[in-house]
Amino acid sequence: MKSLIAIRHVHFEDLGIFAGVFAQAGYDCRYYDAGVDDLAAIDPRKCDMLVVLGAPIGAYEDDKYPFLSHELHLLRDRLAAKLPTLGICLGAQLMARALGASVHPGTAKEIGWQPLALTAEGRAGPLMHLENIPVLHWHGDTFSLPQGAVCLASTPITKNQAFSFGTNTLALQFHPEAGTEGFERWLIGHALEIATAAGVSVEILRRDTARYAAHCGEQGRHVVKDWLASLRP
Repeated sequence: MKSLIAIRHVHFEDLGIFAGVFAQAGYDCRYYDAGVDDLAAIDPRKCDMLVVLGAPIGAYEDDKYPFLSHELHLLRDRLAAKLPTLGICLGAQLMARALGASVHPGTAKEIGWQPLALTAEGRAGPLMHLENIPVLHWHGDTFSLPQGAVCLASTPITKNQAFSFGTNTLALQFHPEAGTEGFERWLIGHALEIATAAGVSVEILRRDTARYAAHCGEQGRHVVKDWLASLRP
């Protein structure tokens, strides 16, 4: 079995529908919970796959959340070694920061289901499966594109929604891993943010998840399968 370490920050933002894809590809997953488990004990070069998941905190808030410094150290070492690494939401922001880019508040919170605009590079790679497909967005921060990275997707609010940095690195600002199963936990866990975000409600998010999540999940599985097939030693 190949080894996969997933760094999780809140319990309901896990690998979601991606878990089955990784399992079918022969990966044995172990979660490390930030703020609970010792992230400094992770050897960044020992696992076959590192996945850094989302959270409602800023990638620049290591003064408040010291474990972020350990994550940045892991990512800098791993990305320098060109080892397979996937980042989702906060994970993508931390990857951008680890590569020297800035992470900062965006012009507005982006919460809900909206399609991506893929770049030419995005349409030529694994993200092609998500073209014209509404995906789940849930973030207030954004990042500049790291030097040497390739932008794969955008939305009107967020210019950099996804990037690659060589073949073995994929960073996704949005949430293609989220499915209908367990989504009520998102609505509970992010209740305050939902209540204070313009144009967002529990009812809208629940309705749109029921409408879009199944198809997005099906396409998202193809994204991961294609990306795994493209990895280079």
